[in-house]
Amino acid sequence: MVIPVVASAFLFVGVSFNQDFFEVAKQIEIFTTLFKAVNANYVDDTNPADLMDKAIKSMLADLDPYTNYFNEQDVVKFKINNTGEYTGIGALITRKDGKLIIKEPYKNFPADKAGLKAGDEIVQIGDVNLIDFKEDASQLLKGSKNTKVDITYLRQGKTLKTQLVLDEVEIKAVPFYGKVDDKTGYIVLSQFNKKASLETKEALEQLKKEGAEKIILDLRGNPGGLLGEAVNICNLFVPKDEVIVTTKSKIEKHNNTYKTSREPIDTEIPLVILVDGKSASASEIVSGALQDLDRAVIVGSRSFGKGLVQRPVDLTYGTQIKITISRYYTPSGRCIQALDYSHKDKDGKAIRTVSQNYNAFKTRKGRPVYDGGGVLPDEVIEESKTSAIAEALLKNDGIFNYVTDYYYKNPNLGTAIPTISDADFMAFKRFLKKQNFNFDTETEVALKNTLAAAKKEKIDGSIAAEYQQLLTALQKSEENQLNQNQKEIKKLILEEIIKRYQYKEGLYEYYIKNNSEIKKATSILNNPSEYKKILQQ
Repeated sequence: MVIPVVASAFLFVGVSFNQDFFEVAKQIEIFTTLFKAVNANYVDDTNPADLMDKAIKSMLADLDPYTNYFNEQDVVKFKINNTGEYTGIGALITRKDGKLIIKEPYKNFPADKAGLKAGDEIVQIGDVNLIDFKEDASQLLKGSKNTKVDITYLRQGKTLKTQLVLDEVEIKAVPFYGKVDDKTGYIVLSQFNKKASLETKEALEQLKKEGAEKIILDLRGNPGGLLGEAVNICNLFVPKDEVIVTTKSKIEKHNNTYKTSREPIDTEIPLVILVDGKSASASEIVSGALQDLDRAVIVGSRSFGKGLVQRPVDLTYGTQIKITISRYYTPSGRCIQALDYSHKDKDGKAIRTVSQNYNAFKTRKGRPVYDGGGVLPDEVIEESKTSAIAEALLKNDGIFNYVTDYYYKNPNLGTAIPTISDADFMAFKRFLKKQNFNFDTETEVALKNTLAAAKKEKIDGSIAAEYQQLLTALQKSEENQLNQNQKEIKKLILEEIIKRYQYKEGLYEYYIKNNSEIKKATSILNNPSEYKKILQQ
């Protein structure tokens, strides 16, 4: 029963990429006979579905990280709901090292109402003990509205119980907006779901009613989403029938030009857009297009660089493929894709476009802009870049776990904003050491792999002294990096602390008064001659 599915999937790929049909048919036949031979002759019993799943996913992994196959179970479990609403617990959760951890409860939603906090480890859902549960445990937290779910969780070594009451959880595209000063409005756009342009429009109109004459649109950390919503958000600030983005493919039907289709809200209001290394895809369409049209000043650090467009395609037997079908280009003609997946290095990694290979383009007023590496801001703020050591601390939960410990040692902080002192930073470093925190840098991983190979070959004893010497040197280097990036790390610790006591809303309130990128954006907007000069360079 699996073979026809494979044939249709392979045929789709063949047709999509317009390859020679004979060669495609030949390869399908080779694969079909191989697949039958393995299943018929292998010494142990095989699972045809598992074998095929791995074969397809391994094949697609060689293309790019965005082209993915979803089997029947994947489609049921991971289908994306772009409405921004789902029935659930209202919290960001993650599974790491087999543990289901609450990363961030959203204010006044089920998890928060049930008393769950960031850092809590859920160990049992209903009658299901998660220690031996290998499936996607988050699925156990979904159900119809008002469903009651008993939860057992660990907090600071104690086993506790609570009950969740599931509800409709609306994930807002605009989680916050407010005023930086009497004349400057601030809008946070965190994702491009189906309500993104509507919520941005409502925030813009409300801020204008409150007297805002200048706007800061914050796209930092926004990973993207719906392309159409990106066009609609640009349309709030530019006239109808303006080209915002084009998509180009070797397949004619995937070549499209996307124009604004509505009357704008305000084509004159001064606008600054904030981006960083985690602003991707639709965020780059908005920032790149409005930069090309000289409609906004971009502030922050270089964006992620995702200029590839995906489309889901239904296959047979309830399966699906999300496939990269084209590249998108901003109005000036530039593609901001940073990694070239068609050319890879000796380790099989996509080659990053280097600065000397960027191609120059011009904005509407003739300013130079470049392709190939994300959107480069008009005003680069160095401190908005994330250092490698900070990235490791975030990725491996060094800061998250330290702040969890801090939270329970300081239960009465409330809305006070603490100062992260040098003593606090020393405490943070001691915490990392006590927890045997792994930075998992490439060097650290390579060194551990070397020792593992040496143990396997029973020669670890002869290199033990040298290994320890290298490990000590590496650990000293990592501590030096911690010290060198102390200011950045202190800022990240403080932001995580604020979220624990005041939720994400409190963090945005803090940003309005203290964030360096917002201060720079406000400074530009408060100086009309500087604003105009940037856009006319």
